[in-house]
Amino acid sequence: MPPYPRHELEEMVERWLEANRRCEAELDWAPMADLYTEDATYGWNAGPNDEFMAVGRDEIRTYALGTEMEGLGGWTYPYQRVLIDEVQGEVLGLWRQIADATRPDGSHYEVAGLGGSWFRYGGGFRWSWQRDFFDVGNAAAVYLEMMGAGALGAGMQQRIERAMGGERLPGHYRRGTAPVSLWEG
Repeated sequence: MPPYPRHELEEMVERWLEANRRCEAELDWAPMADLYTEDATYGWNAGPNDEFMAVGRDEIRTYALGTEMEGLGGWTYPYQRVLIDEVQGEVLGLWRQIADATRPDGSHYEVAGLGGSWFRYGGGFRWSWQRDFFDVGNAAAVYLEMMGAGALGAGMQQRIERAMGGERLPGHYRRGTAPVSLWEG
């Protein structure tokens, strides 16, 4: 990867964080797709036998920022730390996953552990590559806790039920069969 000026990557991060806050508030993450190159890839591991991969801006908009975010309206993903490597043109952002729903004690449901996104900059204030990581077991545990308490959004509950029924949602692949490897690029 070519080196990029530090100030350009810092501005990209600020644009990204602002878009993230705006889309959270509007309950619509799809506009964030404009911050990816046309041929960008975005993926994550979703368990021992499942990977998610969106190839191209359209799949990122439709699947990663659309289908995968259904039922998570009101959730926030505040970034806790951002590390920038201008030599490699890469950024690492560490975030939390916090539901708007609260427990009887008033605390918010939150996915335990670390969540993060690893980005590769493609120039022109767009990402060319993103890989997310989070603790799938902790995410499942909080979703199940919320389902039991009647606090999980209907959209997410339907997604979980579809997946538990064996339906492979768009963009999901058996480990090792995605059109692009998690490490590719």
